[in-house]
Amino acid sequence: MKGGPETRERIQKLLVTGDNRLKQGVDPEKARESWEQALELAREAGLEDSIAPLVAVRLADLPPRD
Repeated sequence: MKGGPETRERIQKLLVTGDNRLKQGVDPEKARESWEQALELAREAGLEDSIAPLVAVRLADLPPRD
């Protein structure tokens, strides 16, 4: 099995943290950081194929970086 339960839980927490930051009106860059950390962790755990689409949808809703 790719990515143990701890890794999957950490990825999920990072995704939710990014979502919550955005909902709370925190700088969108903070949300972006959380989502990018989740994607990086997913890559390291061999879970990129399942996590990348989730991150891509979230990042698409953010304004472009300057």
